[in-house]
Amino acid sequence: MSLPVDPNTLPEDAETLKKIVVDITAQLDRTERLLRQLLQAKTGRKSEQLSREQLALFAAELGLDVPEPEEPNDHNEDPPASASGEGNARPRGRKPLPRHLKRERIEHDLPETEKHCAECDQQLRKIGEEVSERYEYLPAQMKVIEDACFTYACACTVKTASKPPQPIEKSTASASVLAQVIVSKLADHLPLHRQAKMFRRHGIEIAEQTMCGWMAQSAELLQPLYERLKRHVLASRVVGTDDTPVKVLDRKLPQARKGRIWPYVGDRDHPSVIYDYTATRERAGPEEFLQNYRGYLQADAYVAYDSFFLKPERGMLEVGCWSHARRHVYQALDNDPSRMRTVLLMIAELYGVEKLARQRGMRGEDLRLLREQGARPGLEKLHVYLLQIREELLPKSEAGQAVNYILKNWIALTRYCENPDLSIDNNHTERSLRGWAVGRNNWTFFGSDHGGKTAAVLRSFVVSCELVKVDPFAWFQDVLSRIASHPMTRLDELLPHCWVPA
Repeated sequence: MSLPVDPNTLPEDAETLKKIVVDITAQLDRTERLLRQLLQAKTGRKSEQLSREQLALFAAELGLDVPEPEEPNDHNEDPPASASGEGNARPRGRKPLPRHLKRERIEHDLPETEKHCAECDQQLRKIGEEVSERYEYLPAQMKVIEDACFTYACACTVKTASKPPQPIEKSTASASVLAQVIVSKLADHLPLHRQAKMFRRHGIEIAEQTMCGWMAQSAELLQPLYERLKRHVLASRVVGTDDTPVKVLDRKLPQARKGRIWPYVGDRDHPSVIYDYTATRERAGPEEFLQNYRGYLQADAYVAYDSFFLKPERGMLEVGCWSHARRHVYQALDNDPSRMRTVLLMIAELYGVEKLARQRGMRGEDLRLLREQGARPGLEKLHVYLLQIREELLPKSEAGQAVNYILKNWIALTRYCENPDLSIDNNHTERSLRGWAVGRNNWTFFGSDHGGKTAAVLRSFVVSCELVKVDPFAWFQDVLSRIASHPMTRLDELLPHCWVPA
């Protein structure tokens, strides 16, 4: 807290004046750093990496090699076609239009008067054709299905034919309408009031509250499948997790409060994502969700996870994230440019090893050996350097906090070298939160905690479909129409990675 400064009441004591000056200077420094971070977040570079040119300048002083620049890589991508890079070039020119689209042929012929040559006085003969293609957009259509159930009778019996079961009984929404509302909201991030406006252009009045109820009932219908998806994800050897805030309306409060969305991302053999919603960021949320999980958990160093790793009988091992560590170092760059650039360069060398592994398509024991030979020496050198500069930094400075963060989580940060199934960072989990960040800029808030849970269930299936290249609309339309009558013992058949259309 800064001391009040009044020119008329300044103390005469020199020591007190010095204290006031130091306090004001520190406060101005904190304000300047905050403004700089806000400005950079608004208009600056989004990456914590130094540019290749910056790394080259600093590497020359340290006598180190400049790592190749990183490329974004999804944890489910296939390895490159060859180590030499052949076959990886993108084809040039316009792509052919998709063959599965319906085609309508329109023929354009010369007028009869132009089919006669004035020079040789002969009729022109057809020798070929030039064909070009273009897209034609047909607006979406809505139609009404009438279910007519015939009734038969005799002297003693009356029988009426039954219609196929609907996802929501006595509702005007079929599975296709439910799929459209869900995918538009949670895949395309269209708020329900915008969807109502789009339906209105077709002459259809559907209230936002009605669509909100449809989504809640759909999530309830899919709840058993959500539990199966959860079991599938938690069967992974390593699970990535993180969290992001979302605004939630609360009638007891004058303003919206913050709820939390927690993603849990499966490994390469379990390509699915499941989301959980909690009303707070307390430990109880992930503790309950992960109570039966045994394996590696990759996350940031949030204190709520600490209790998971303190008890050996819990059967959970912590894996750190070098992307989070690098972010702390990058934020301290202005505070101590010389030392922090050195740390960033050493971290870039670690990522250079990972890029080489991706280029060669290395997995399993080959990847572990590459990390042991390429990354382990760099980690040891970085550890020695961090221990050295820690004694020279103020513990509460940004640089000091960045160094302490890495050293405090050193075992978790270096664990990825022990097991080739582990990743150097948790970026694939952070990417699973991008849709929520885009969505909350559109729909702004959840109407209640129940709405948050509904969204978590439905978006789990949206993202899991996208991971395995399944059309979410087709999946929701098919599964919502089948799940009510599908045998519970064969429920796993409907999971996105197992799904086959009826």
